[in-house]
Amino acid sequence: MNFPAELKYTKDHEWIRVEGDEAVIGITDFAQRELGDIVFVDINTVDEEVAANEVFGTVEAVKTVSDLFIPVTATVLAVNEAIDGSPELVNSDPYGEGWIIRVKLSNPTDVDALLSADQYKAEINA
Repeated sequence: MNFPAELKYTKDHEWIRVEGDEAVIGITDFAQRELGDIVFVDINTVDEEVAANEVFGTVEAVKTVSDLFIPVTATVLAVNEAIDGSPELVNSDPYGEGWIIRVKLSNPTDVDALLSADQYKAEINA
């Protein structure tokens, strides 16, 4: 499994990559493997501020639907249009083309409280 060191992680298996006062969020390689083939991603929070640890959308796999939790308080700016037509990108490239949302951070320093790659690996016993 892949755990890019430049990302921060949550116990709910989301990752975040900070880019100034914005960030990109997706699900981890571990999460996509656990879910199996992803067939649909539903995000209905664009242009809304979502509080840390609240649901910002869902991901549907062949056998289950799972909530997506935002790691920090942020306003959802956009959904990755590439996954709208090709949700399998979340499986094949979860840290690249398979990102899910772009957000504007309410407080960029909140990211510091999230898990490092090593902490996340320990959390999932990888």
